[in-house]
Amino acid sequence: MKSIITNIESGVATLTLNRPRVFNSFNREMALLFQSELDVCEAAPEIRAIVITGAGKAFCAGQDLKEVTTPALNPGFKKIIEEHYNPIIARIRAIEKPIIAAVNGVAAGAGANIALACDIVVASERASFIQAFSKIGLVPDSAGSFFLPRLIGFQKASALMMLGDKVTAEQANTLGMIYKVFSLEKFDSEVLALATHMAQMPTKALGLTKTLLNASLSNTLDQQLNLESKLQIQAANSADYKEGVAAFVEKRKPNFKGN
Repeated sequence: MKSIITNIESGVATLTLNRPRVFNSFNREMALLFQSELDVCEAAPEIRAIVITGAGKAFCAGQDLKEVTTPALNPGFKKIIEEHYNPIIARIRAIEKPIIAAVNGVAAGAGANIALACDIVVASERASFIQAFSKIGLVPDSAGSFFLPRLIGFQKASALMMLGDKVTAEQANTLGMIYKVFSLEKFDSEVLALATHMAQMPTKALGLTKTLLNASLSNTLDQQLNLESKLQIQAANSADYKEGVAAFVEKRKPNFKGN
C-alpha cells in the first residue's frame, strides 16, 4: 500500500497518512512521498485547498521508532530533521493555498507539530495532542517550539513540551491550539464541507493572507504595514477581487477562480 493516499474532489486534495498499523508514524519513504505529494498539490491549479488527515484511529504518531532503532534502516537524526520534517514544515507554510489539518485521532511528537503548522486545525472529539519528545529524551522538532508558544503562550507550551501531557481535543480548543472540534460521527462530513467551502473562496487572497501571517512572525510593524500595502495591491488586481465586487453589486453568489 502507498504510505500517502491522495484523493482530489471538488478542488480539494486530501492527503491521507496511510500507515495505520504503526499509527501513521513517519519513515523515510513516507516523509519523502509526503513532500512530493505536497509539491503536486502546489503545482496543480485545479487544487485550491488541501486536507491532511490520517488513516485508521490515529492522525500521526510522529517518527517511526522502529526505523531509528534498526541500524540497517536508520537514516540518522540529521537526515530525519533536515530531509524529512524541516522540508515538510517549509512546504506547508510556503504553499499559497489553505491547508487544513483534520486530526482524526492521536497526534504525537512530529505528528502534532505538523498539524499545528497548518493554516487551520480541526479535530474529532477522540483526537489528542502530545508533545511526546521529552518522554524519550528528545527535544521538540517540526517547528513545535516555534508555533506552539505562539498559539497558547510560553508557559503552557513550556509545560506541555517538558511534561509531555496529553491534551484532549476539547482542551486544545479551549487553549486556542486548534480551530474547532467535531463529533466523531460528523467529522468526515464537516471536514469536507469546510475544505470545499475554502476551495470555493478567493484562494488567491487566502494565499496572500498566508504570506502576511508568515511574515508577521518576524516583521516589525512598519515592515508589516508595507507588506500589507504591497499584497493588497496584488489582491486588488486579481480576477477574484473583480468577481467579488461584481457579485456584491449584482447581489449574487460570487464564482471565484483563485486568480
